[in-house]
Amino acid sequence: MDIQNVLRIAEENKARMVDLKFVDFTGMWQHFSVPLYELNASSLEDGFGFDGSSMKGWQPIHTSDMVIVPDPKTAVMDPFMKEPTLSLIGNIVDPITKQPYTRDPRYIAQKAETYLRSTGIADKAYFGPEAEFFIFDAIRYEQNSNSGFYYIDSIEGCWNSGRDEKPNLGYKPRYKEGYFPVSPTDSLHDLRTEMVLEMEKVGIHVECQHHEVATAGQAEIDMRYTPLTEMGDKLLWFKYIVKNVARRHNKTVTFMPKPLFEDNGSGMHIHISLWKGDNPLFAGDQYGGLSQIALYFIGGILNHASALCAFTNPTTNSFRRLVPGYEAPINLAYSSRNRSAAIRIPMYSANPKAKRIEYRIPDPSCNGYLAFAAILMAGLDGIQNRIEPGEPLDKNIYKLSPEEMKNVRQAPASLEEALRSLKEDYAFLLKGDVFTQDVIDMWISYKIENEVKPMRLRPVPYEFSLYYDI
Repeated sequence: MDIQNVLRIAEENKARMVDLKFVDFTGMWQHFSVPLYELNASSLEDGFGFDGSSMKGWQPIHTSDMVIVPDPKTAVMDPFMKEPTLSLIGNIVDPITKQPYTRDPRYIAQKAETYLRSTGIADKAYFGPEAEFFIFDAIRYEQNSNSGFYYIDSIEGCWNSGRDEKPNLGYKPRYKEGYFPVSPTDSLHDLRTEMVLEMEKVGIHVECQHHEVATAGQAEIDMRYTPLTEMGDKLLWFKYIVKNVARRHNKTVTFMPKPLFEDNGSGMHIHISLWKGDNPLFAGDQYGGLSQIALYFIGGILNHASALCAFTNPTTNSFRRLVPGYEAPINLAYSSRNRSAAIRIPMYSANPKAKRIEYRIPDPSCNGYLAFAAILMAGLDGIQNRIEPGEPLDKNIYKLSPEEMKNVRQAPASLEEALRSLKEDYAFLLKGDVFTQDVIDMWISYKIENEVKPMRLRPVPYEFSLYYDI
């Protein structure tokens, strides 16, 4: 894809503007737009300048100038702009050195793919995330020095079964029973279908959409697997489309892992496979139809799982999902078919090309580029060091006796614990200069200063129920 093809797409669609999108350090999509006449061969190569000091975890104000260089392969029409607008995703470059910016998550993902090829182990790593989310009708929240609250509402919320809705027609999914009755209980089918159709417009291959387990509009839309960086791009389009389609219908979407008390949270199970040419490397004659390489890959993920949580579950809210009783895989084990294990081996098909692993701990609050890159690096470390994953656990982990559980490691219980694990275990991420020491240090520092410490300072409503009358 070169400038002529990019301009051809713009001309065919009568584009008048060009929207330049990039991801910040924490995973939020950012953008600014220029008129179409500003896009030419020179600007496509040299990029467009912007102020990087306002981006989370990036530049200080005295060295704030940064450049976004659009990737022509990402050219597609934005489905939500009022005026026809061509969208381009870009990489961030230092304007002085002209080198890629080491804190750019997309660049880190690209380096992970380059490193994979350099090892000779595989040519491609495919990722297929299943990002869950909630579709609500209203959300309000506030916290100040003398008050604090959040209030969620949904026409599907089981708590509204007794509300006078003039009339209340019932059919509200009971807690943990949203998976997955037909309409009218599933009132959001058409909305999810609209999301799917918008995704298709930007090149996302969708495999399935359905209601999820929780009440109040929990949903899942599954994308077909693609290579790592491409999936990082698509995950951002996915979130953008889901939120904007909901907004069209005066609804609101959240990818918070645990917005509701007493019901399931939203995870992002990730299907992963390695390929060399046309050869699926995870298919073999070992446990679950896996190869020895796949088992070593699992061993690497389980070995580094606590540190990985700093990237795959990167919010304080993430760990309200990772608790027993809500289908969250807190125990670091693997199994075929068993969804209570951190890593599951899907057994739907005997076709070697379908053989993959499913890592179930991550959630959709993560920065996809960083999470996918970190998972790949952990798995490769397992292959390189022949890390055995141990024996599979084919029982319901939640019903094991204390004696059976004593040798099963658990995921971190808090973001602070995950960051502490990352601080102690990150050498595997530095291979091939994929993650840098600066990136690791900044990630830990940013999360501690901007999320962990602020949460410590604030009382929460339930504390008043527990302690007010002490």
